[in-house]
Order: sequence, then C-alpha cells, then structure tokens
Amino acid sequence: MSAKIAIIDEAYHSGIPVVSSMGAGNKLHPEYFQLDYIEKTSVDPLAKIMRRELKKRRIRHIKVAYSTEVPHKPFTDSDEVRPSPGSISFVPSTAGMILAGAVVRDLLNLD
Repeated sequence: MSAKIAIIDEAYHSGIPVVSSMGAGNKLHPEYFQLDYIEKTSVDPLAKIMRRELKKRRIRHIKVAYSTEVPHKPFTDSDEVRPSPGSISFVPSTAGMILAGAVVRDLLNLD
C-alpha cells in the first residue's frame, strides 16, 4: 500500500497524470467495477484507506477503477488468522481494461 501511495504522490506532485486500481481481491463480479475520482469511491476497503492517506497529503482528483461489490470472505481451510485476499483472473483484468480505456481517452483528449 505504501508503494502505491508513494507512486501516486510523486506523480501528482510532478504533474504527471496517474490512474490507479483499487481492490480486486475477494470479488467475483467484474461488472461492478467503475471509473471515478478517489473521493467518490464507496464500499471498497482499499479505496477507503487510499482516500484517507491521499487526503493527508492533500492529493485529490485521482482517477481510480474500483468495485462497489462487497468483498466476499475468503474460502479457506487454513488456520491463518488473516488469509490474504484471493482474486479470480477475470476480475483484476477488468479493472485493468477500464484503466487502459481511461488512459487512451485521456491521451486522445476525449474525456
């Protein structure tokens, strides 16, 4: 998380446009992903942390792909106290496609 924030911080203060993906772990519905500014996100636990940390740094209007799907509890037989969030192949790739589309539209000045 700190690396993601550091990259956004450096890009923002250098005047470099940046987009970012929020949490795709423990999600099963790629159709719930959308593109919006970080300030307008909801439901996504990673986005909540990012909002707080970016606000501390006075960083606003970062476009992110995020999901309004409530994350599912991990299915595990493990005794791990906190299993890492799993992802299924088509969910993170959907977020990537949404971000790729945003970048292309920005380069073509269509948004």
